[in-house]
Amino acid sequence: MKKILVIDDDPMNLRMATFLLTKQSYEVVTAGSGDEGLKILDHTPVDLILLDIEMPGMDGIETFQYIMVEHIEIPVIFLTASTDTKNVIEALRLGAVDYITKPFVPEDLLGRVSKVIGYE
Repeated sequence: MKKILVIDDDPMNLRMATFLLTKQSYEVVTAGSGDEGLKILDHTPVDLILLDIEMPGMDGIETFQYIMVEHIEIPVIFLTASTDTKNVIEALRLGAVDYITKPFVPEDLLGRVSKVIGYE
């Protein structure tokens, strides 16, 4: 079973992503902050990370930079509610594989995840 780490400060986004992804037989681990996500990565192997860009404290770009140092082989798809494409362009330039705008459309989320890691 493929494992996905979802890092987002919004509990509703975490619940929705977990619901949709587990329905497609993915295993989901969630974190409410960049710091929490990095701690999970220290002891839990994952196949994909869904990472919110705008979070209090350590934002998604900063979290991604830490991930790239230690876990460069894990693909990252950014989640963003922002209409400002500056952050998205920066994330893609740094090596993210894709991005999804929030609120996400279920089919879009599942399609992009499947494109990166496939279905079980």
